[in-house]
Amino acid sequence: MAEPIATKSTIETPGRLKFDEAKLDQYLSAHIEGYAGPLEVKKFAGGESNPTYLLVTPGRNYVLRRKPPGKLLPSAHAVDREHRIMSALGAHGYPVPKTYLLCKDENVIGTMFFVMDFLEGRIFWDWIMNQVPTRERRNYFHTAIDNIATLHKFDPEMVGLGDFGKPGNYFARQIGRWTKQYQAAETDTIDNMNRLIDWLPTALPDDDTAGIVHGDYKIDNLVFHPERPEVIGTLDWELSTLGHPLADFGYFLMPWCLPQITTMGYSDINFAETNLPTLDETIERYCDKTGRTDPPDINFCMAYSMFRLGGIVQGVYKRALQGNASSEKAQRYGMFVPMLADAGWEFAKKAGA
Repeated sequence: MAEPIATKSTIETPGRLKFDEAKLDQYLSAHIEGYAGPLEVKKFAGGESNPTYLLVTPGRNYVLRRKPPGKLLPSAHAVDREHRIMSALGAHGYPVPKTYLLCKDENVIGTMFFVMDFLEGRIFWDWIMNQVPTRERRNYFHTAIDNIATLHKFDPEMVGLGDFGKPGNYFARQIGRWTKQYQAAETDTIDNMNRLIDWLPTALPDDDTAGIVHGDYKIDNLVFHPERPEVIGTLDWELSTLGHPLADFGYFLMPWCLPQITTMGYSDINFAETNLPTLDETIERYCDKTGRTDPPDINFCMAYSMFRLGGIVQGVYKRALQGNASSEKAQRYGMFVPMLADAGWEFAKKAGA
């Protein structure tokens, strides 16, 4: 079996991310019905952007997500937006952890934070799911595909998220945003990132569909049922907004277009032997579940997604250099940006760049 989330690696909280646990305990006692200490706080080893903590109490466990301390890029680390969208979708039956509170008072632990339920389930850090019997893997992937398709079928207005993002021009706005974020965090000149910055605005799709997008939808942001292929929780909504569903789906497809050496890809595996759906099968199932009759423009979607992830990773790397990244692993991320830029530019060339 995969490692239960309850035993997911926790670490000694670095000094820069520690806070007054007694003060937090007092705050939660006053604001969460049924909460009772004593409180033990453990920091999860992952979480490159918003530090995430396991809150252990005698009655139940919770999870706390906070903004990191220090100077931050504009509009980044929006834990309040995470709290809002999870609360809205949870109220309509979408699999997310239950949220308990959002605290904007920085006097409690030093930065804004929210508290949600702790889910006992399975998170697969190995995206090929080697821990799952080969015959069962396809069912887990099908569940993940169906889960993102369900998200994209929500009407934002119907779930109270009609104002969760700006309408229209999603790709153009996102390319502009991540260009600025990348350039603000740039540490070295990467020619193919600059080529993508120039080309992407000239290749925007005509379709300007808008819906709810997760922004970081991938296998290790899903909590599966402990014993069966069922998504019980969708995590890490920091980059969620209203936008084009194909941007979200394209991001999910990136592992199918990257080699295993990246630690996030399987384009070079034997899909029959591993019993994972191929890229074409994944696209076909998504289109079937969402009712799309036209397949997405894979080359543009991949070029855009590689560029966007390159911008995200560059920001993590820059924070590591400044000493306020959430994970010590972040400093190793610098090497991935040129790799993503190269892959993105290859797709751009296939699209006619």
